[in-house]
Amino acid sequence: MARPIVTSFLDEPTNTFSYVVQDPGSHACAILDSVLDFDYAAGRTDVRSAEEIIAFIRKHDLQVDWILETHVHADHLSAAPYLREKLGGQTGIGARITEVQEIFAEAFNAGNDFARDGSQFDHLFEEGDTFAIGGLEVRVLHTPGHTPACLTYLIGDAAFVGDTLFMPDYGTARCDFPGGDAATLFRSIQKVLALPEDTRLFLCHDYLSPDRETYHHETSVAEQRADNIHVHEGVSEEDFVKLRTERDATLGMPRLILPSVQVNMRAGEMPPAEQNGQVYLKVPLNLF
Repeated sequence: MARPIVTSFLDEPTNTFSYVVQDPGSHACAILDSVLDFDYAAGRTDVRSAEEIIAFIRKHDLQVDWILETHVHADHLSAAPYLREKLGGQTGIGARITEVQEIFAEAFNAGNDFARDGSQFDHLFEEGDTFAIGGLEVRVLHTPGHTPACLTYLIGDAAFVGDTLFMPDYGTARCDFPGGDAATLFRSIQKVLALPEDTRLFLCHDYLSPDRETYHHETSVAEQRADNIHVHEGVSEEDFVKLRTERDATLGMPRLILPSVQVNMRAGEMPPAEQNGQVYLKVPLNLF
């Protein structure tokens, strides 16, 4: 089985891992789940994290085929437009982005000019779709539950699972966002855990745990089956739904959810400028 070269980039303020995935037989690569730095208090963006990826790609003379999102992130802003401007490549996300756009277009009163058909992205992926990064075949698994549009990208022996799973000592993604569902997430996780046990799983986040001080971004199907504190072998769907629902009820909203969703539902673009030429992000009061 093909073994892609995977390089991770940690944005510690949002606990986010971005990835460059290389075809070992060519210069082709893809970027997954990029981060646009955002100072919420100042309302100011920065491209430090994106520039780190750009520097790596240029140093290794790579060609960007794809800039991919595993889902519409609620904890960081995507740097996809900036990376595409600098490096090229097509953007992609799950086809059910349209459901997320419908939900949040209403929440943020985005207006009739905001397209709810996913057309902000170059390609919308369905379950079972395949595409290429150079000579590497990528297979798409639809893994909803955290959000309706969540995907896992299976690239050779590596699967990029987004927020579906965390490290075994931390568990699984929350399911209480609009369109989320714990039973659906359980079934999606079973799809991932049905992959060969030596499949490498690359995570979008690590929040550490009480017993660990070092960030980890990689685990395996075998490790998740044996040790995931929420969905190890023997945990039933009913047990998981009860655990996940009770845990979600104790969680606060992610710090950057309001700016993140407004930007990420637009494929990383900002809302259009208003009459004074200034771009604004909205804070809907008492809605969520």
